[in-house]
Amino acid sequence: MASGFFALLDDIAVLMDDMASMSKIATKKTAGILGDDLAVNAEKASGFVSSRELPVLWAITKGSFLNKLIILPIAFLLSAFLPWAITIILLLGGIYLAFEGAEKIYEWLVPHDEPKIEVKSTELSESQILTIEKDKIKSAVVTDFILSVEIVIIALGSVINEPLLMQILVVTVVAIIATVGVYGIVALIVRIDDLGWKLVKWSDNEKSISKTIGTILVHALPWIIKSLSIIGTVALLLVAGGIFVHNLHFIEELLSSLPFIVGELITGLVVGILAFALFQLTKYVFFNKNRAH
Repeated sequence: MASGFFALLDDIAVLMDDMASMSKIATKKTAGILGDDLAVNAEKASGFVSSRELPVLWAITKGSFLNKLIILPIAFLLSAFLPWAITIILLLGGIYLAFEGAEKIYEWLVPHDEPKIEVKSTELSESQILTIEKDKIKSAVVTDFILSVEIVIIALGSVINEPLLMQILVVTVVAIIATVGVYGIVALIVRIDDLGWKLVKWSDNEKSISKTIGTILVHALPWIIKSLSIIGTVALLLVAGGIFVHNLHFIEELLSSLPFIVGELITGLVVGILAFALFQLTKYVFFNKNRAH
């Protein structure tokens, strides 16, 4: 009886060790999307009154957990009964990621008019502020749903050949780490400027260390979000390229002479350019067709 119990403990220990190793691999494969996730959510969680930033971020975090509660069972059912669908979803997700990366590069390189937003000087009522908050939270949760699908599918794709129990454990761990990690870091990012202001007010001496550091932190937030956006864009292309290289072996053979990371970046960029060009062409044809009618 005792030997059976200890054998069970040993099996659990081995399972947990395997799960930790696979979770680490799966987390690395989803890291590219997490960079973009950070940039998107830091941007969406900023711009609120200081006292409302963390409550709004907590509401988005709860929405993110709910998203994953919806996505995970569907993903595991697909893995159990239609495993080939995971590869198809992965490739479609790769096209979307590459398109998103190419679109961002296009927006940086090609000048275009920004939409003009009229800012009214009248003060908003509390109910109006709450309505605006709810709309922004809803938008952020919808965006999170798309990113969560990508994270779950990529994590699942990395353990698709493992037993179903291992898939459930690994992907669930990755989903929790992604949510807690991303929104924890976002919470720190959106509070950087508040920390900066506190340091600025800490000392009346204009040349004090606290005032200098505080001023740097206040001005750092836009640059941090911008740098995250750049890093996230490159990461999107790398993740997208990696999906195609790993799942379409003719691409892997074609680029075998190049360093792996270069091959992934080129693949992601080419797929992104093609997807973006097709999208623009479709939009142009559809727009002209409707205008003709």
